[in-house]
Amino acid sequence: MPPDKYFHFRDRNHPETIPYLEAENRRTAEAMKPFELLQTKLYEEMVARIQEDDSSVPAPFGEFEYYARYEQGLQYQIVCRRAKGTENEEVMLDCNLLSEGHPFFSMAFSHASPDGRYLAFATNTDGAEVYTLKFKYLQTGDLLPETVEAVYYSATWSADSQSFYYTTLDHIKRPYRLWRHRLGSPQPDELIYEEPDERFNVGIERSRSGEFLFLTVDSHTTTEVRYSTDGMDFKLLAARIPDVEYYAEHRGHWLYIRTNEKAKNFRLMRASASNPAKENWEEVIPHRDDVVLERVAAFRDHLVLLERDRGLKRIRVDDHFVEFDEPSCTVALDQNYEYDTPILRFSYTSFKTPVSICDYNMNTRARVLRKRYAVLGGYDPDGYVTERIFAGMVPISLVYRKGLVKDSSSPLHLYGYGSYGILTEPGFSPERISMLDRGVVFAMAHIRGSADMGRQWYDDGKLMHKKNTFTDFIACAEYLIAHGYTSADRLAISGGSAGGLLMGAVTNMRPGLFKAVVAHVPFVDVINTMLDPTLPLTVTEYEEWGNPNEQAAYDYIKSYAPYENVEAKAYPNILVTAGLNDPRVPYWEPAKWVAKLRELKTDTNELLLKTNMGAGHGGPSGRYEKMKEKAFEYAFILKHIT
Repeated sequence: MPPDKYFHFRDRNHPETIPYLEAENRRTAEAMKPFELLQTKLYEEMVARIQEDDSSVPAPFGEFEYYARYEQGLQYQIVCRRAKGTENEEVMLDCNLLSEGHPFFSMAFSHASPDGRYLAFATNTDGAEVYTLKFKYLQTGDLLPETVEAVYYSATWSADSQSFYYTTLDHIKRPYRLWRHRLGSPQPDELIYEEPDERFNVGIERSRSGEFLFLTVDSHTTTEVRYSTDGMDFKLLAARIPDVEYYAEHRGHWLYIRTNEKAKNFRLMRASASNPAKENWEEVIPHRDDVVLERVAAFRDHLVLLERDRGLKRIRVDDHFVEFDEPSCTVALDQNYEYDTPILRFSYTSFKTPVSICDYNMNTRARVLRKRYAVLGGYDPDGYVTERIFAGMVPISLVYRKGLVKDSSSPLHLYGYGSYGILTEPGFSPERISMLDRGVVFAMAHIRGSADMGRQWYDDGKLMHKKNTFTDFIACAEYLIAHGYTSADRLAISGGSAGGLLMGAVTNMRPGLFKAVVAHVPFVDVINTMLDPTLPLTVTEYEEWGNPNEQAAYDYIKSYAPYENVEAKAYPNILVTAGLNDPRVPYWEPAKWVAKLRELKTDTNELLLKTNMGAGHGGPSGRYEKMKEKAFEYAFILKHIT
């Protein structure tokens, strides 16, 4: 390859790097200055729709019910509990206090011990996703003297509440070690497991029954599980086999194993909990060509399955299904901490229906709506229409104001992701109402590379099939135009991270098809990043994108990599965002892409780069700051398509 003209942006201490980012931020602010009133209006609408003083539904666990709440004007949650049967609130953590003096704050987890005496929590204040673990004695509110640095998301308590298990990161920010910390012990923490293969991550969880700890080692395509009943002796459940995934759950005398071995859409096995060697596994639910088994949740008297049937998710309890009024709603299991209970808590939402929390009695099949998150300001779901249409074989979900005339005059915002098998499911967004009420149609493209239509849908959009993701998205845009939902000069598209790669690729391929593009923290410098194994995620990503050290993979990636394929031609209006402390997509990827676009593009359309100088991959951390960012994005879109 020719020398990379903008390689020096990788060094934030280079004399040109920070001044370049700051200059681009000033350019962006100046370009959007005439639309500050619109941004303010959008932000005020968003805030006015939410219940600023709000609380989650208390989730029972042991002697307490745990919940989080927000107070008006405060950015972060307050983590609370109360004794069952009482209203006596105990504040365990006030994240607003923890965030004081920091422009950014995030919490990886807050886990109360099973006996309710301790709280383990991990926080970060720069967006780099490297967390500090602390412990709090809840009976007095005092912090314990021990602190652990550089921990990651996966962590859990032992059943006896005396030990805490956590993972730590290696030099490329891969969770590769599992440790055991004994509360109050002066001894160094005990290393339980270390994974040498850089393709694999380490995670830990305690079974809902409390009787097992499961140590799962996983790559994008392969898993291996170890189990323990004493927290010390972890035994191998089944040796890893390339391209085989399996996951374990415990219920009574059985371990239930969800696996894709000889079952692309997964099947369910079980084995005696006292002797779960693989030769003893027996099939409970066979593989089905049109149904994906996505998750298993075990309770003392019930087995709950999350399945996806022809792209739509459903909940199965033992031998029956939970019924929903909206067939295309998005359902998920909520906080179900307790094992010996007939109550299953789940959430559901759709483009029209705010997130709703239900308790379902698995014995009687009775359902209680515990909470539907409020949308203030007179929101009426009957004023909006949802559709599920197909561009060839690719589903598209839409929502718009009732009364839409399909004459190609409507502005439309098309969203896509399409990587890692991550699901893109229709869900409610109170912020989105501001766009819908201004006549904007919102569409979500369920393209290959996601698992929206099953595992094969994912496999057909990765590695040497990655371009299917891009051509699917283009097909969705063309279908929407051809069927009168919008026109090319009123079409905006957006995506983030790997969805930002999608934005870069389709913009290179069909720049005249879109009026405006929003690429959040976009993974656009694919070749250079994947050739550098010292960067976070590179080696683990070989199973998603391919290893460019192999010639065939190199040639294929290079043929679509957005940064490599920028050409001297006209491009649409583009807004790009970045985070200076982003560990997943380094800030220099969007910075380099914008610099090359600015150098080569032949049009006078807008090209803006906005770098958050104190945050990471997810942008700003506070709830109000997030709404300001959303208002900024919407103002950019409205500026160009209305």
